[in-house]
Amino acid sequence: MTAFISHTTIDCLNAYQLSEWWKPVLGYVDIDGDPNEEGHEECMIRDPETGHQLLFIEVPDAKSVKNRLHLDLRPRAADRDEELETLVNHGATIVADLRGKYGPGSGWVVLADPEGNEFCILRSEAELAASQ
Repeated sequence: MTAFISHTTIDCLNAYQLSEWWKPVLGYVDIDGDPNEEGHEECMIRDPETGHQLLFIEVPDAKSVKNRLHLDLRPRAADRDEELETLVNHGATIVADLRGKYGPGSGWVVLADPEGNEFCILRSEAELAASQ
Protein backbone atom coordinates (compact mmCIF):
# COMPACT_ATOMS: atom_id res chain seq x y z
CA MET A 1 0.00 0.00 0.00
CA THR A 2 1.23 3.52 -0.79
CA ALA A 3 -0.22 6.98 -0.35
CA PHE A 4 0.94 10.55 -0.75
CA ILE A 5 0.63 13.53 1.57
CA SER A 6 -2.16 15.80 0.36
CA HIS A 7 -1.34 18.62 2.80
CA THR A 8 -0.12 19.25 6.32
CA THR A 9 -2.76 20.30 8.86
CA ILE A 10 -2.13 22.59 11.81
CA ASP A 11 -4.76 22.82 14.56
CA CYS A 12 -5.12 26.35 15.91
CA LEU A 13 -7.40 28.83 17.63
CA ASN A 14 -7.52 31.34 14.74
CA ALA A 15 -7.02 29.81 11.28
CA TYR A 16 -6.91 33.10 9.40
CA GLN A 17 -4.44 34.88 11.69
CA LEU A 18 -2.08 31.91 11.86
CA SER A 19 -2.17 31.29 8.10
CA GLU A 20 -1.40 34.98 7.56
CA TRP A 21 1.54 34.74 10.00
CA TRP A 22 3.00 31.71 8.18
CA LYS A 23 2.65 33.05 4.61
CA PRO A 24 5.66 35.42 4.72
CA VAL A 25 7.69 32.94 6.79
CA LEU A 26 7.41 30.28 4.08
CA GLY A 27 6.71 32.39 0.99
CA TYR A 28 3.35 30.64 0.64
CA VAL A 29 0.27 32.14 -1.02
CA ASP A 30 -3.51 31.75 -0.76
CA ILE A 31 -5.22 28.91 -2.61
CA ASP A 32 -7.22 30.21 -5.57
CA GLY A 33 -10.92 30.16 -4.67
CA ASP A 34 -10.29 29.28 -1.01
CA PRO A 35 -12.14 31.66 1.35
CA ASN A 36 -9.04 32.54 3.37
CA GLU A 37 -10.52 35.38 5.40
CA GLU A 38 -10.99 36.51 8.99
CA GLY A 39 -13.57 34.33 10.75
CA HIS A 40 -13.21 31.34 8.42
CA GLU A 41 -12.55 28.14 10.39
CA GLU A 42 -10.29 26.58 7.74
CA CYS A 43 -7.60 28.42 5.78
CA MET A 44 -5.23 26.75 3.34
CA ILE A 45 -2.05 28.22 1.88
CA ARG A 46 0.39 26.74 -0.63
CA ASP A 47 3.97 26.93 -1.81
CA PRO A 48 3.84 28.49 -5.29
CA GLU A 49 6.92 26.49 -6.36
CA THR A 50 6.24 22.98 -5.00
CA GLY A 51 2.49 23.09 -4.46
CA HIS A 52 2.81 21.85 -0.86
CA GLN A 53 -0.16 23.01 1.17
CA LEU A 54 -0.69 23.87 4.83
CA LEU A 55 -4.24 23.72 6.18
CA PHE A 56 -5.04 25.64 9.36
CA ILE A 57 -8.13 24.33 11.15
CA GLU A 58 -9.69 25.94 14.21
CA VAL A 59 -10.12 23.72 17.24
CA PRO A 60 -11.62 24.70 20.61
CA ASP A 61 -8.60 23.92 22.77
CA ALA A 62 -5.27 25.71 22.95
CA LYS A 63 -2.01 23.86 22.47
CA SER A 64 -0.86 22.37 25.77
CA VAL A 65 2.06 19.99 25.13
CA LYS A 66 5.02 19.74 22.75
CA ASN A 67 4.13 18.98 19.15
CA ARG A 68 4.74 15.38 18.06
CA LEU A 69 5.20 16.61 14.49
CA HIS A 70 6.82 19.90 13.48
CA LEU A 71 8.33 21.75 10.54
CA ASP A 72 12.11 22.03 10.07
CA LEU A 73 12.89 25.16 8.05
CA ARG A 74 16.07 25.79 6.08
CA PRO A 75 16.74 29.42 5.01
CA ARG A 76 16.74 29.97 1.24
CA ALA A 77 19.04 33.02 1.13
CA ALA A 78 20.03 34.12 4.63
CA ASP A 79 22.09 32.11 7.04
CA ARG A 80 20.48 30.44 10.07
CA ASP A 81 21.23 33.25 12.51
CA GLU A 82 19.96 36.00 10.15
CA GLU A 83 16.78 33.99 9.55
CA LEU A 84 16.41 33.45 13.30
CA GLU A 85 16.53 37.21 13.88
CA THR A 86 13.93 37.75 11.14
CA LEU A 87 11.62 35.11 12.62
CA VAL A 88 11.88 36.54 16.14
CA ASN A 89 11.17 40.04 14.79
CA HIS A 90 8.13 38.54 13.00
CA GLY A 91 6.75 37.23 16.31
CA ALA A 92 8.29 33.78 16.80
CA THR A 93 9.61 32.92 20.24
CA ILE A 94 12.73 30.89 21.01
CA VAL A 95 11.94 27.63 22.80
CA ALA A 96 15.42 26.02 22.77
CA ASP A 97 18.74 27.16 21.34
CA LEU A 98 20.69 24.12 20.16
CA ARG A 99 23.25 25.95 18.04
CA GLY A 100 26.63 24.38 18.55
CA LYS A 101 25.16 21.20 20.02
CA TYR A 102 27.34 19.10 17.72
CA GLY A 103 30.32 21.44 17.57
CA PRO A 104 30.98 24.98 16.31
CA GLY A 105 28.61 26.12 13.56
CA SER A 106 26.23 23.17 13.99
CA GLY A 107 22.77 22.74 15.43
CA TRP A 108 19.44 24.46 15.16
CA VAL A 109 17.01 26.64 17.11
CA VAL A 110 13.54 25.50 18.20
CA LEU A 111 10.97 28.29 17.87
CA ALA A 112 7.23 28.64 18.38
CA ASP A 113 4.69 30.47 16.24
CA PRO A 114 2.19 32.88 17.88
CA GLU A 115 -0.03 29.95 18.99
CA GLY A 116 2.89 27.96 20.43
CA ASN A 117 3.41 25.45 17.60
CA GLU A 118 7.08 24.47 17.56
CA PHE A 119 9.27 24.55 14.47
CA CYS A 120 13.03 24.53 13.92
CA ILE A 121 15.36 26.77 11.95
CA LEU A 122 18.34 24.89 10.54
CA ARG A 123 21.54 26.03 8.86
CA SER A 124 21.22 27.09 5.22
CA GLU A 125 22.48 24.95 2.32
CA ALA A 126 25.37 27.41 1.89
CA GLU A 127 26.33 27.04 5.55
CA LEU A 128 26.24 23.26 5.24
CA ALA A 129 28.41 23.32 2.10
CA ALA A 130 30.94 25.67 3.75
CA SER A 131 31.32 23.34 6.72
CA GLN A 132 32.32 20.31 4.63
